[in-house]
Amino acid sequence: MAIESDVLVVGGGLAGLTSALSAAQAGAHVRLVSYKQSSMRQASGLVDLLGYVGDDAVVDPYDAMDRLHDEHPYRLVGTQTVKEGMALFDDVVDGYSGSHTDTNALLPTHGGTVKPTARYPRSAMEGIASDNRDMLLVGFDTLVDFDAPLAAAHLEAAGAPFAADGVQIPFPGDVRPDAKVTHYAKMLDQDSEVAVSGRKTSAREALAERVEPHLEGHERVGFPAILGDDNTTTVRSTLADALGAAVFEVPMGPPSLPGLRLEDRLYTALDEYGASFEMGNPVIDHESGDAIDHVVVEHTGAPVPYSADQFILATGGLVSKGVTSNRAGVREPVFDCHIPHPGDRYDWFEDGVFDDHEFARFGVDVGPDLRPRDSSGEIEFSNLRAAGATLGGYDFAAEKSGSGVSIATGYEAGRLATEEIA
Repeated sequence: MAIESDVLVVGGGLAGLTSALSAAQAGAHVRLVSYKQSSMRQASGLVDLLGYVGDDAVVDPYDAMDRLHDEHPYRLVGTQTVKEGMALFDDVVDGYSGSHTDTNALLPTHGGTVKPTARYPRSAMEGIASDNRDMLLVGFDTLVDFDAPLAAAHLEAAGAPFAADGVQIPFPGDVRPDAKVTHYAKMLDQDSEVAVSGRKTSAREALAERVEPHLEGHERVGFPAILGDDNTTTVRSTLADALGAAVFEVPMGPPSLPGLRLEDRLYTALDEYGASFEMGNPVIDHESGDAIDHVVVEHTGAPVPYSADQFILATGGLVSKGVTSNRAGVREPVFDCHIPHPGDRYDWFEDGVFDDHEFARFGVDVGPDLRPRDSSGEIEFSNLRAAGATLGGYDFAAEKSGSGVSIATGYEAGRLATEEIA
């Protein structure tokens, strides 16, 4: 017997979760299946809408969307739909700022660059680059992914409207050089007892004591994004009180605690709407004609059919293996949807690392209804839609648009799917 749902979402990243939330909010019985852990743990936790069009920095993402080409996902779904998708995000995710304005905020990153973004964790709010308060960045000797003095130098070289300094200090307690970021977060979450200079104290107090001699008038202090997980607000507040300065987190590369926190919030919201979800079981086959009847999911080596009225494909792009390539070409591995691409592999890329590479836009070809189309432009399956990085026609890394496209197209895919439920 097949496991039945109104809407089956394949993929557990931001697009898949938004699709599932959109459909569940509309009253559909939703099931989400994902083979691997979400790529959100690889992301900064910032929600980028549109940072650049070509080489031009964008101030108002919505105002700039008319400058995108007609096949861009934002143009396909429309600016109003993008706004509705962001409203869904704001509704189900707490702890984020940015909804008060349509303009991008500028946030420093761990490399010392400044990134335009539409939504950002409140833990990063005090670090906004448009703020002119002087900034001290703090790195840890055992956390090699964040070089605070180098990041501060890059910020000043970029013309930030504040003085920036950086310092590397030992993290209090016995922390191995290869410790996971979750280890630092747990120590601060629990305010673990640590030994410092022969005396016992708490991790937060010891950390503040090590930072305080370097303050020298700085009004805000930025730490790598490890300031707790369950109790981030409390950790920041405790440090701010002890230092007499505003405290913020600097978004980090993978593995990213802000990305994991966002993932947790979205899955919690999905659970509250009564949706079902499962991880670690790949879709290995499907049965279809003009429409998909069911997919086959592997459970501990056994094939199990999952049927639904509507299906949503949100498995990601090349990075997440939602789109794959080899010498024979480029393909979408779950439903074998058409991926437009040049026949000559040398046309997939340019010579320069930062050039406009064709492969960056590889993805499923869809119309405004988000239904995948074949090489002749015909709809491949009447009850399948695609969302997020699975879609072609845009370069999320160059545009700084990845999260926004995932949210907007995920929201629209879920909404359209519920309209079609028999």
